[in-house]
Amino acid sequence: MRWLNEPREWNALGNGLTARSEPKTDFWRKTHDGGIRDSGHFYFDSVVGDFSARVKIRGEYNSQYDQAGLMVRIDERTWLKCGIEYVDGQQFASAVVTRNYSDWSIVPLQNPPATWIQCERQGTTFAVSYSLDGTEFEMIRQLFLTDETDQQVGMMLAAPKGKGFSVRFEDYRLIHESSDADSL
Repeated sequence: MRWLNEPREWNALGNGLTARSEPKTDFWRKTHDGGIRDSGHFYFDSVVGDFSARVKIRGEYNSQYDQAGLMVRIDERTWLKCGIEYVDGQQFASAVVTRNYSDWSIVPLQNPPATWIQCERQGTTFAVSYSLDGTEFEMIRQLFLTDETDQQVGMMLAAPKGKGFSVRFEDYRLIHESSDADSL
């Protein structure tokens, strides 16, 4: 695995990753304020075709828009990020789809200690789900991102407004057509 925008503090161990987001980092394009931000942290593998990625996230969320989760990226204009985002003092399951312009959808959570996020691709269909127990997943978004089959898939974190925050990714799993099971 490799980094896009490597943070100063991180450690990969087994199928987990701990990292601290740098301040003023984000992934976002144009919508709402016209700005383009491509400074968030993304730890990824290259994947061709269909895949399923899942990770358990524990974050020390404390500032507006602190976020951690999974990302699928074609390039700086075409990507999907999904995970937990801290908004107005509450955690939300979140999905941002970007095809030159970013959009955003959220589902409120009751500030759990940890949340599982899953992103799957079958053909041109992507599905984002979350779970509070790691067993029962609820889909929050189904979407078209691209028909391009070469993509980067992995874990992302960012702190657009705050001083940065620490995240623990646990039990990361990436399963794709060119291998039966991968992890960190």
